[in-house]
Order: sequence, then structure tokens, then C-alpha cells
Amino acid sequence: MELLKERIRRDGKVKGNDVLKVDSFLNHQIDVALLEEIGREFQRRFAGCGVNKILTIEASGIGIACITAQSFHCPVVFAKKSQTKNIAGEVYATKVESFTHGRVYDVIVSKRFLGPGDNVLIIDSERVLLNASTAEIGRRLAFVHTSDAEVAARALYAQPSVGGISAVLPNDGSFDTEINLECLFELASTRPDELAEIFNKQ
Repeated sequence: MELLKERIRRDGKVKGNDVLKVDSFLNHQIDVALLEEIGREFQRRFAGCGVNKILTIEASGIGIACITAQSFHCPVVFAKKSQTKNIAGEVYATKVESFTHGRVYDVIVSKRFLGPGDNVLIIDSERVLLNASTAEIGRRLAFVHTSDAEVAARALYAQPSVGGISAVLPNDGSFDTEINLECLFELASTRPDELAEIFNKQ
């Protein structure tokens, strides 16, 4: 949106060759009025998509997710970067590398709050990573468990699991698989552009 672009041009600071600092208005000091405009724009773009949960990760994504959720009238679920006594039972878990902090976090989400019937909008700080129904995700992606290294090599995302490898592949129509939310979140976090290309195909 033009308002955000203009604010970045005005107040964003370039550090080195690969870092754009927006901490004066987005992720350290927060311009709430700007976030409200961004939240309304997300709602405008994804209105009618049946969004009933917004998923993000602590901590910088929580602000924009909460303000966006006000426009959708839905709850926010955020992945925690550490296990706590407050989270009991089954969880989705994966590892996420933080570029700014230079470390890898173990992140978890309780399975109580994300189920197969949820239509989830994933927001990472100020980006939407994915908005799709479970039916469309199943049509576009295949979630497989394999011991075949060749399958894993051509996967969009793969991770070791008990007895083999959990992998996500483009679905050519020959797969009917159960969605692995852990792998989906990791794919959306690490390869958002490729994921968007798959879902933008007609």
C-alpha cells in the first residue's frame, strides 16, 4: 500500500547491504494509526475469504496481527518461541531462523487453537504469507511421509521425522493427503514467494 511505502521512504533506515530498519514506526516504536490502516487493507484484500483465525509468531508479528484481527472479528494465534507450563497437550512444533537475531528458535502452537476446519491468514510481521481454505491447500499441496531421498530433494520443504522424511510437494492432482500444519507453517515462513506463486496459479 502506498501509505506504507511512503513511510518507509521517509523513516526507513538502510543498515549495510541487506537490512532495512523500520523500528521507529513498526517493530520497536509502533505507529498504531499506521497499523490500523494496514489492518484495514488486509481485511479489504481478503474479505469474503472466510478467515476465522490469524496466525503469527512472537513478538513483532503480534501487533499487526491483533489490529488486523479487529477488522476480521476473529482471534489471533501466535507461535511461541519457548515451551511454557501454560501450554499442555499436543502442539505443532518447528524451527525458525531469525535473520535479525542470528539464531534458530524452537516455536510451538497448541493444537487446541488450530484445527482442520480453520481458514487461516498467516501474517509474519507486516507480510501476509498465506490465505487459503483447507480445501485449496489440499488441492495445491501434497503432504507426504517418505524415505525416498529423491522425493525429498524435489520437495518445497522437507524435514526429518520418525521413520523417514516429512515433505511438502506441489500437488499435480494425484495426491489426496492430510495437511501437516507444522510443515505448512515452516514452508510459508521460509519460502513465501514460491508458495505465493503456487497459489496464484489459475
